[in-house]
Amino acid sequence: MKIEHVAMYVNDLEAARDFFVKYLRGTSNDGYHNETTGFRSFFISFDDGARIEIMNKPSMENDKKSADRTGYIHVAFSVGSVEEVDRLTGQFREDGFEVLSGPRTTGDGYYESCIVGIEGNQIEITV
Repeated sequence: MKIEHVAMYVNDLEAARDFFVKYLRGTSNDGYHNETTGFRSFFISFDDGARIEIMNKPSMENDKKSADRTGYIHVAFSVGSVEEVDRLTGQFREDGFEVLSGPRTTGDGYYESCIVGIEGNQIEITV
């Protein structure tokens, strides 16, 4: 079994698409729009076959995204090397994203950093 994709609602669909393409080397499809409901989405694909679906619709709740809430808390992207974790974390910091932790080796052996990415959602960058 494998996870087919992860989905998230966002307010700014194009900005979210551009984030995943620019920073995490995703490739976007042309998008989908249901004109009856107003639902829109893009699938972003990554080299290893993983995908994320970003979506929006006319009526959505936009609750505060506390770091200590229950439920899904972050999506982790493996970028292949310690050097790339360092480089990408620096790029995020330079571009104004909040770096919550790292880069560092965690107690369970991961080399990672965690940032507040698109629309307050946490993104983990790991080897």
